[in-house]
Amino acid sequence: MDRKEIFEKIRDIVVEELGVAPEKVTEDARFIEDLGADSIGVMELVMKMEEEFDMKIPDEDIEKLRTVGDVINYVLEKTKS
Repeated sequence: MDRKEIFEKIRDIVVEELGVAPEKVTEDARFIEDLGADSIGVMELVMKMEEEFDMKIPDEDIEKLRTVGDVINYVLEKTKS
């Protein structure tokens, strides 16, 4: 899966979970400050992303994932082999 495919999947999840317009979801968009997620929203996003990418994201890693780009990089790192 390449960066564009991962971005599109994350964008779809964010749009569905947070109800934001797709054009607001950019790699630089911050989940809380720019996309309006609260702590529950962030956990919902994490659960959907774990399901979508078939991975477990530990709590200590969740804290580091502030932007859409952070998540793309994380997924790329964890899925390459």
